[in-house]
Amino acid sequence: MKTLYKMCLVFVVVGLQSCEKLLDRPPMTKESDETAWSSENNVRLYANKYYTDFFVGYGSGFSTTGAPLADFTTSDDVLSLGTQNNVTRAVPNDGIWNYTIIRSVNVMIDRVQNRMGGVLDAEKQAHWLGVGRFFRAYRYAQLVFQYGDVPYYDREVLDTEQDELYKPRDPRNTVMDKVYDDLSYAMDNVRLNDGDQYLNRYIVAGFVSRIALHEGTWQKYYYNNPEQAKKFFDLAIKAGDLVMGSGKYSFTLDYKSQFTSENLKGVRDVLLCRIYDASQGITHSIGTLSNLTTSTNLGPTSDLLKSYICVDGRPWNNSVEVNANKFDMTNMFKTRDSRLEATFYSKPSELNKASHWLVSKFFSREAEKATKEEGKDMPTEYTATNNTTDYPVLRYAEVLLNWIEAKAEVATVGGSAVIQADLDNSVNKIRDRPLAPAAVAKGVKKTAPLLLGDLPNDPKRDPSVSALLWEIRRERRMEFVFEYSRLADLRRWSKMNYMETADNPALLAGGWVNYPVDFQSYLVAGNAGQLSVVDLNGNQIIYNGSNNSSMLGFYRSTTNRERLPIIGQVNLNPYLQPVGRNQINFYSISGYELKQTEGWY
Repeated sequence: MKTLYKMCLVFVVVGLQSCEKLLDRPPMTKESDETAWSSENNVRLYANKYYTDFFVGYGSGFSTTGAPLADFTTSDDVLSLGTQNNVTRAVPNDGIWNYTIIRSVNVMIDRVQNRMGGVLDAEKQAHWLGVGRFFRAYRYAQLVFQYGDVPYYDREVLDTEQDELYKPRDPRNTVMDKVYDDLSYAMDNVRLNDGDQYLNRYIVAGFVSRIALHEGTWQKYYYNNPEQAKKFFDLAIKAGDLVMGSGKYSFTLDYKSQFTSENLKGVRDVLLCRIYDASQGITHSIGTLSNLTTSTNLGPTSDLLKSYICVDGRPWNNSVEVNANKFDMTNMFKTRDSRLEATFYSKPSELNKASHWLVSKFFSREAEKATKEEGKDMPTEYTATNNTTDYPVLRYAEVLLNWIEAKAEVATVGGSAVIQADLDNSVNKIRDRPLAPAAVAKGVKKTAPLLLGDLPNDPKRDPSVSALLWEIRRERRMEFVFEYSRLADLRRWSKMNYMETADNPALLAGGWVNYPVDFQSYLVAGNAGQLSVVDLNGNQIIYNGSNNSSMLGFYRSTTNRERLPIIGQVNLNPYLQPVGRNQINFYSISGYELKQTEGWY
């Protein structure tokens, strides 16, 4: 051991003596910054790392950060067993305030622009600048949507530039104007086709529709800035027009198949997917989390379930569908939009301890039939981290809903009004997507078109929202349930009050259950005071050991507790995230000031 230690010291000494000569030599086994920017393929390899940074899909292995179902559990859609997840009381995550990607992209943009003039022709150079500027815009949009004002850098900053490294936060509008320019450039210059699973102009435009709609609504509802709002609404519409006008995308799959397919490559319903392949060691675990045998403390709220439109295109409380006012699964599947049946398993289950309704959106019909009807073992691919279903990172349905919402919003700030053809080209195309034969066998039907001249009169509509926008927002809620968008939507609409449990008790109840039929074994004296249901009038009925016949309604655990106040009673801004104290202190000890996010202290 001593001999080895001495040998190590010798190598260290020799290394130090030869330091200058060694550092002067180029690396022998990998590219350096001086040699890497020599071919288009090298630029492609450099940019490849951003795909998993931005397009997480189902995650990887047991990592579910940014993945559907597992990571988006705080909204008015999701019920937690016990105390509801809070929004404004979380400890800030300093890791989010991270400029690593920004610096990396700025390096790419600089090198493509300033070192590759003799390597790339004009078209190639414009394409890769577009790719770089798209990723830069995407990352800045993420930062701005969380923090508001953020420091903006459009070049590589050296570690010697102290004033730049510790610059104050730039105003949101300044940053988003830069984002607007980057997105516009990318939409004009990224290639129409750069090969399978690589960015192209249509994929860029799809994401532009998402980013621009978010900023437009934020400017309208949060800042009351109609001019800036219209600028971004127009960009979202332009982006949607580009995708829709391409003729490349349509609806070929039923709703559930988009999330349970082993191969989404080339499917016209999807602009970009993340492909999983066990032979390549690329797998996930979201299917395992919803394989109908795994216990969970999260489920749908009754508020979500009541929001699904009936197949006649009307809300349940004024629908003419037979049994539209009945909330057991059998009747709901027959009377509600087809996405309800595609999202939930067909029988209440005690495995969902929060709601008694199991989410099966990410579990295939074939596996469901095998395990629940035929009694077979769980398929290996739905266990542990063996899941290999592809994830639709960007769906055509989202582009259409971004587009129609932007069209409806721009009409309120000086743009043209929505016409019936706009609804037919967006919402109604989505409602007309194919139905799975297994769903049809349960009585599932397509939902009637949304008609501009006969918009539903929902008695639960927020009076500050027009009937048209209310239905477009409902469509988003049904389409993207348990995906990324609900909390983000509430924030950009300035509607975080929808999550106040004190004002909406339906957020504390889950799915409809009939205890004498579904869970008769639960109706024993020992469970007195432990079980309760909520009827359609909002009355909570607690099991007392003898009122068996009354135990029919939306399940509500007696352990459920309200979410801490979001708006009004606390001086905290629920629409933006605070910067961590460590980050502020880091500025301070270097002699600079980083101000806290507006509305925080």
